[in-house]
This record gives sequence, C-alpha cells and structure tokens, in this order.
Amino acid sequence: MLPTYLDNSATTRVCGAAADAAYRLMTEVYGNPSSLHTLGFRAEQELTAARRQVATLVGCEEGEITFTSGGTEANNLAIFGASAAHPRDGRHIVTTAVEHASVSAAMDALEKDGYTVTRLVPDESGTLTADAIVAACRPDTVLVAVMLVNNEIGSRFPIEQAVPAIRRAAPRAHIHCDAVQAAGKLPIRASRWGLDSVAISAHKIHGPKGVGALYLRKGARLIPRQYGGKQEDGLRPGTEAAPLIAAFGAAIGELPPIPQQMAHYDALRRHLLSRLGDNPCVRFHLPVGGVPYIIHLSVPGYKSETLLHFLAQKEIYVSSGSACSKGAKSPVLTAMGLPAEEIDSALRVSLCRDNTIEDMDRFADGLLEAVEKLARKDRNYV
Repeated sequence: MLPTYLDNSATTRVCGAAADAAYRLMTEVYGNPSSLHTLGFRAEQELTAARRQVATLVGCEEGEITFTSGGTEANNLAIFGASAAHPRDGRHIVTTAVEHASVSAAMDALEKDGYTVTRLVPDESGTLTADAIVAACRPDTVLVAVMLVNNEIGSRFPIEQAVPAIRRAAPRAHIHCDAVQAAGKLPIRASRWGLDSVAISAHKIHGPKGVGALYLRKGARLIPRQYGGKQEDGLRPGTEAAPLIAAFGAAIGELPPIPQQMAHYDALRRHLLSRLGDNPCVRFHLPVGGVPYIIHLSVPGYKSETLLHFLAQKEIYVSSGSACSKGAKSPVLTAMGLPAEEIDSALRVSLCRDNTIEDMDRFADGLLEAVEKLARKDRNYV
C-alpha cells in the first residue's frame, strides 16, 4: 500500500512532467540562458515559455515575473526591496500576526531597523476582513503585506478587496501578497486586483523545490537584495536555474481546472468531517470562507508530536503546522487565541489533487486508533 501523504502544504510530490522537464534541461538543453550560442538560445526559450506559464497562473504580463529560489526569497525581495525603495515616504508597515515565517521574520528585522509594524490579529475563527486591513493603514504606511491563504488553518484573506481603499488611505504603500498556498488552487488576478507584488513557489504545486517567482507590477519599484549580472532585469542576478524553472512551467501546465480541483477538495473534506465531525475527542478549526484543501483540527489531551509519530508508523503523514516552524509552538494558533490544549494537540491535513476518499478513511481510522491506544496506554501508567 502506498503511503497516505496529507502534508501537501509543506511540499508536494513532483509530477512526472516536471521531473521530465528538469531532466531534459539538465541533459539536453543545458546551455546558459545568457549565452549567445544555440544551446544558450534554446535554454532562454525554455525560460520564456516557463515565464509565460507563471504569468498566466498569476494573472499578469510575462515581463512582470522574476524567478527566485522559492517563496521565501520572493517574499524577502518584495518586503526589503519595497521598504528600501521608499525611505522618505514613511516608516509604517501593515501586516498580519499570522504570516508565514518568511514574512514575519522580515517584519521583525525591519522593526529593529526603526519601522513601526502593525500586526493584525484574525478573530478566533481565523477570519480577517478587508475593512480591518484598511483601518490599519495611514498616510505614512509604506508597505502592506497580507497573505492570500494562511498556511496553517486555511483562512482566505480578502486582500484584493482592500486594495482600492488602501490606495486612498496610504497612497505611497507597496501592496504585497504571499500567495504561496493559493497559487494553482485559487484564481489569482494580480494585475486586475492592483497588487504591487505577489510571491509564489513551485514545490507547492507539484514542481521542484528551489524555484519560485515574484510578480512585480510594471512601474512598482524594488531595490535588489543582491548584485551581479543582468539576469531577471537585474532584480535577481545570477545564472537562472533553467532546469527548475522549466519544471515549474511544466507543473503549471499539468494543473487541473480550478473548479475541478475545488470540487475534489470539497468532497474530501466533507467525507473527513462525516467521519470525525461528531467525535467529541476531535475539534475542527475551519475558518469562515476558508479553503477546503487545508483542514485543521485538534485532539485535546494528546500531544501533536505523539499523534504524528503514531500515524507515521502507519505511513500516514500529516503535520502539526507550518514546516518552517520546526516543531515550535504555532504563532498562528497563539495569535488566534486558541486554548493551549488545542495548540499543543493541533494537526494539519493538507490536500492535493492526488488524494482520495481512501486517504481520508485511512487518516480517520488511524487517528481514532491513536486516541484509543494512547488513552489505554496512559491508563496503564495510573
């Protein structure tokens, strides 16, 4: 029996088309994209094709895409680059208290550098309104950074609805969105929404690790974080990782239509809720308007780590939260004000297109078995 992998918000299995593309670029089209000979030109064509795929995914023009090493670099490039580009426009930043570490840690660094950072806290269900984002803005706000989908509980933040009012309240602000957990699963219309920058990553959508992209609106200005050649218009110099970039484009080409994906995720989540929703040992945390492919729950009285190990022995793989937290107590759940017993027993089930109803049953059966056996073991110690 194949493993039951339900940790797709951490990373996904690389699809065959992406693996094939990477191999082909490494062994056949291996020229430097900046070289003027035929192999270099062919490699450059591959980058152009992949850039076109990413631009379609994000909803922008090809020239507005910069390839990076992943979502973390894309977020850092946008946040530090935008703040450095507007040193006289203000020192105030608006973000949320539940951002990915690549955003929250960058905010901590800017705060130490003298910026004032307003961190918006979602309500107890994980919801944050567009009005709340706008209300935090002021004339000296130079950066607004709000994720599209929270990576731990699946909240969908309406940043696009807030953009017009942000422009009025903070006309100098650069508006950035971490869309790593949304790209490929939700529609993104970066240009139409009026965002200045958007970060995405390949390994969340069955592409390889080590490659991502930043959308930068035409006319928006960033100061580069590194210097060297003229690749990526000088914004991200250095020889492009052509095999990874080509694989990124190939993975996008394999994505099913979004309505088809959402129907699939809805069915899987409904089935899991039918199995565990009425169980008094299990508490679900499902934000209003949240995405169906991230399912967050707690089993109070049982440590997350203990449950993870029990399930892993049965080759059922979930997580206790963001992989970047390395097992530390979740700042997202803490910010939401969840009880300590629910934070300590939290599990995240995150889905991909390959998951099945049988996967949901295996997880439900495994979790119920864990509750029964671990409780019995505890009683034996009394």
